[in-house]
Amino acid sequence: MILNGEVLMPHPSGAMWWPDERTVIFADLHFEKGSAAAARGGALLPPYDSRANLARMEAVLRRFRPDRVICLGDSFHDRAAPDRLDAGDLHRLRALMDGCDWLWITGNHDPEVPHWLGGRSAAELRLGRLVFRHEPQDDPATGAPERGEVVGHYHPKARVQVRGRAFSRRCFATDGGRLVMPAFGAYTGGLDVLDPAFRSVLAEAFHAWMLGAQEVFPVPAARLVPIA
Repeated sequence: MILNGEVLMPHPSGAMWWPDERTVIFADLHFEKGSAAAARGGALLPPYDSRANLARMEAVLRRFRPDRVICLGDSFHDRAAPDRLDAGDLHRLRALMDGCDWLWITGNHDPEVPHWLGGRSAAELRLGRLVFRHEPQDDPATGAPERGEVVGHYHPKARVQVRGRAFSRRCFATDGGRLVMPAFGAYTGGLDVLDPAFRSVLAEAFHAWMLGAQEVFPVPAARLVPIA
């Protein structure tokens, strides 16, 4: 995948590998969404989403051994989520952060990340020809999308028909100038990339890079069908 001249490698887990910068990118981890739902008395979700996230993150980081990790906002489901992390899960998270330049991009669910957690936090990061944010922002000077922008927030998902069968998968969505990352969190769900919410985010001729078990498959927008 080429974004504003930078070579990126989407991974079937939903993470992104940027080899030239030895950087792994995750979006929308939503740690402790299960415990938040339980506290509100809503749907009873097994309280193991953070543990599942960590296991998948560990596998990605073992695969790539990055120098830098960028988490694109909504890493925590709410402001109190870091305090709700199980001691064992917190230990595993800090072990992942050890020896790595770890950046928490702030999101609408986690506008602040506590300093005691480790790593550093910022509203955005500019690196090479890319800019990392939680939500897209148009260039204030031109009103056009800023090229090289990598965002989360939308939890993109796509559906395609192959040989008479329909498949829905989380996906990366990009028009070559902007990239929307899939949500990595275990309980995050997804929004159809054909939803009107994406019309102001991506150009009409975008591609959905759909997650498979072992590979990521690019599908042009014209081949996608709405998610029922």
